Amino acid sequence: MSELTKPLAGIKVLDISRVLAGPWCGQMLADMGADVIKVERPGSGDDTRHWGPPWLVGTEESAYYLCANRGKRSVTVDMAKPEGQAVIKQLVAQSDVLIENFKVGGLKRYGLDYASLKALNPKLIYCSITGFGQESPYAHRAGYDFMIQAMGGIMSLTGKPDSEPGGGPVKSGVAFTDIFTGLYAANAILATLYQRRDSGEGCHIDMALMDVQVGVLANQALNYLTSGNVPQRLGNAHPNIVPYQAFATQDGHMIMAVGNDEQFKRFCAVLSLPALAEDPRFATNGARVNNRALLVPQLEAALAQRGTDEWLAAFEAVGVPCGPINTLDRVFDDPHVKARGLKQTLPHDQAGQVDLVANPIRFNGAQMSATTAPPHLGQHTESVLNELGISLEQQAALREAGII
Repeated sequence: MSELTKPLAGIKVLDISRVLAGPWCGQMLADMGADVIKVERPGSGDDTRHWGPPWLVGTEESAYYLCANRGKRSVTVDMAKPEGQAVIKQLVAQSDVLIENFKVGGLKRYGLDYASLKALNPKLIYCSITGFGQESPYAHRAGYDFMIQAMGGIMSLTGKPDSEPGGGPVKSGVAFTDIFTGLYAANAILATLYQRRDSGEGCHIDMALMDVQVGVLANQALNYLTSGNVPQRLGNAHPNIVPYQAFATQDGHMIMAVGNDEQFKRFCAVLSLPALAEDPRFATNGARVNNRALLVPQLEAALAQRGTDEWLAAFEAVGVPCGPINTLDRVFDDPHVKARGLKQTLPHDQAGQVDLVANPIRFNGAQMSATTAPPHLGQHTESVLNELGISLEQQAALREAGII
């Protein structure tokens, strides 16, 4: 699918956010065809540019930065200076969307808050991403993914029970809350673009990491709200489904995801333990959840008798969901990942090429993934300022003053 035929072609986005949640949102919009201009500090840029190693060979670009900035154009502008603010306001006048993740009230002193920019561009969709939102007892606090995972409850659910060796709270292996917040923010922006088509007016979107973390507690939140019982850590086990966890095999580990009673019958048949499926203590999922302490040791003993690949073949043959626990080298070597093109290689003006992860969304069989690499710092400053009608002489003066 060409950039011109992507659904957000013609939409202009000003991304003045840093680190992950905001840039992830901007990257989603770039993948969908929006022209996303990333505004960065002269000389240093987005904090994540320096979060390495590893670095892209032949560049000063960190892998962390590369994960969230494909498809954008980079412009360096010092927003702390009046001349820089003037440049950003010129960009705002031509933009549909602005994404920012400064502290609450932090942009007001620069005249770049929502109220100020709405007066300049009433159609502007202004998305603020903060730790705790615009109105909260904690609104003044900075928000970091790790901290929010703790405060928002997910770490109380992740990890082994305290009673087991290695027990204790564990964060997700990726910045779970930041990424979800970026996705929610992109969804909100898309909805507001649709609404603006009829109303002609933009709006202020207020996204909080803490709100998103609570929002994605999903079934565990409802387990608590429905029963009044506080869910506990279960390691790799599931609070509502049994058996739905990791098991040791003769030569490694695998996961079983037995989602209904018919699957459980087939599972037991493969284990040569058909009587378990007829036992009233285990015949239904509810009974299995209540009696997991009796059932799981029997399953562990059986699964330890054969190797992972042998079990996987046997369970897949009868339609019992299971899978290996892959390291990332095996993930990117997996036939599915290769067939779906989830590793994307794009030209890079400094490194020659860069490997990225493609956007998983497909429209009519075409991938929604940007076709340009994450930009190096200030790569597009001159071309974007040219588009604004700022002369080369004016640009030279701004550069001399350290504004761009």
